[in-house]
Amino acid sequence: MKKYQFKGLLQNDGWLENAVVSVNEKGLITSIDTNSGGAEIVDGLAVPGWQNAHSHAFQYAMAGLAEKHKPGNEADDFWSWREAMYQLALTMSPDDLQAVATMLYSEMVRHGYTQVAEFHYLHHDINGKPYSNLAEHGERLIQAAKDAGIRITLVPMFYQKGGFGQEPQERQRRFISKTINDYYSLIDSSAQACKNYEGANIGYGIHSLRAVQADDIKAVLSNNSLEGPFHIHIAEQLKEIEDSIAFQGKRPVEWLADNVEMNSNYHLVHATHLTDQEVNSIANSGAYVVLCPSTEGNLGDGIFPLRRFQELGGKWSIGTDSHVGLNPCEELRILDYGQRLTTHKRNTFVSVNQNDSGHYGFHQSLLSGRAAMGNSNENYFKEGQYFDAMVYDCNVPLLATSDKELWLSTIIYSSDASWNLGTIVNGEWVVKSNHHEREHVIKENFMRTLKKLAIR
Repeated sequence: MKKYQFKGLLQNDGWLENAVVSVNEKGLITSIDTNSGGAEIVDGLAVPGWQNAHSHAFQYAMAGLAEKHKPGNEADDFWSWREAMYQLALTMSPDDLQAVATMLYSEMVRHGYTQVAEFHYLHHDINGKPYSNLAEHGERLIQAAKDAGIRITLVPMFYQKGGFGQEPQERQRRFISKTINDYYSLIDSSAQACKNYEGANIGYGIHSLRAVQADDIKAVLSNNSLEGPFHIHIAEQLKEIEDSIAFQGKRPVEWLADNVEMNSNYHLVHATHLTDQEVNSIANSGAYVVLCPSTEGNLGDGIFPLRRFQELGGKWSIGTDSHVGLNPCEELRILDYGQRLTTHKRNTFVSVNQNDSGHYGFHQSLLSGRAAMGNSNENYFKEGQYFDAMVYDCNVPLLATSDKELWLSTIIYSSDASWNLGTIVNGEWVVKSNHHEREHVIKENFMRTLKKLAIR
């Protein structure tokens, strides 16, 4: 049994001051009260662990590599960035992937993420052949999460085509499941791999409408035997919209709404370019949107119509996608400020029931992020729940001089990594004083791998 006392513990209805959290040997909360006897005194403010609803772990190795542009090349965009990503994907062994993912996940935990949805499509060997263990790379990602101390929702992606009506490119050979049965075999193997780590669970998904033929998309989405949340990239780029209209006569979200029964198990990643009717369709269906502001900004994707979506009761989570940024507060700031710049209003992060931007953004990203992991729990902290928390240093001058009603917004709109006191997962410190418990070995493996890959 362990006990922690915090200056503040964020609950659904606000901050509980001088809160004492007791946890058992499994990391489950046994009580929340103010009885401090025998507790570890933590001079910090604890919030529920952040949820990272969209990750491509292998892309962390190329963070910052696509920012040098050829002189006079004004056409550099998502599609040229994608070619650099393909080259990286063709270099990595299973050991390489594990080392990169472990480094990434440890950095996520350092920034306060305690669960990640891994949108996984790097399936095969360098020649494009399936491993004897179909979930070889999935197992490596799960082991990386275990070593880093983060929970993982592994979401193996169905990736079949090179574009609308196009055969896959040779550079995409590591991603491809040729048939729907190939994909189902991958899912089965991946689900089995999740059993190796108590902190892992399974989801399923279509990489994008352009990546799988229409009949197979409909078949997957009508298969009631598939478990976990469903994830899909959609309407991220203007070219994708144009190609979709040219090939199937409809915009991507329009096609999805007309051909399948969207519901609250759907998590639409990016959904950047929407008509008003498409915004209505998503919000009315109960489907979630996963927004990745730092990556969307880096790739020049565009800005999601968040204000209208929120007015309709739409729900959204955040992810770090290609991992050019890993600070969850920064993701919320970029998201909010993008709306302020396009609407010329400051109250873009509010709803009918919540007029505090910081609380609203945190609440949306937490509960919708949990849903993206297949977790419907709406309690911030509760008895019988795993104790996963991010702790901020309450001695930072801005926090130390603030009323408790201002703590969360001060953290979200003003903090950087120096404010991070530590991260608790399963009732144990995994990061303390901004240092991961296994940082030395993780960093050494990562740097050795990057030097071997010679991509930087």
